[in-house]
Amino acid sequence: MALRKQALFALAILIGLASGCEAQPVPGSHDTETAVREAEARSAKTGPKGPVSVPLTLRGRRLHLELAADPVTRMRGLGGRRHIPEGSGMLFSFRRSAPRQFLMRDCVVPIDIAFLDAEGRVTAVHTMPVEPPRRPDETPLAYEERLPLYGSGDPAQFAVETAGGALVDAGVQPGDVAEFDRAAVLRRTR
Repeated sequence: MALRKQALFALAILIGLASGCEAQPVPGSHDTETAVREAEARSAKTGPKGPVSVPLTLRGRRLHLELAADPVTRMRGLGGRRHIPEGSGMLFSFRRSAPRQFLMRDCVVPIDIAFLDAEGRVTAVHTMPVEPPRRPDETPLAYEERLPLYGSGDPAQFAVETAGGALVDAGVQPGDVAEFDRAAVLRRTR
């Protein structure tokens, strides 16, 4: 299992991906394994016990999103969730704005994603359906390569994930602006 995690970390750095259910470390960061260990140590010393909730309003809908602002939390993402309650999800935050791509790895529920630029403006919206799981004879690399990519189009610093269909049903589209305390979120971003 540890070897598989190391291979996925290396792959994430090489191709700069994040995932709807498991986000990858920030591309270009120093040694990813070291970054993850440092984030875990910081979290153990100073971080809150349990997820940080961020209120966010998008297209008139109030959401309460778990914050994914460090390599460990971004890597975990929404992985393992069998249900995403209405009005909830995850807000991914990155230190820098850059073109981003997410994929659906090991996810058992569909997810909607809206990429946001540094000002909170939506750059792209996608519904990401559940993908067939990794086959026992399939390598992690082969599995990753067959998954569709969902891109931000323009550079994005944030990504909002909700239950599949929620953002599309709300009519969220490029150009909409998400209202949330970006400065507070960025202070927590590692």
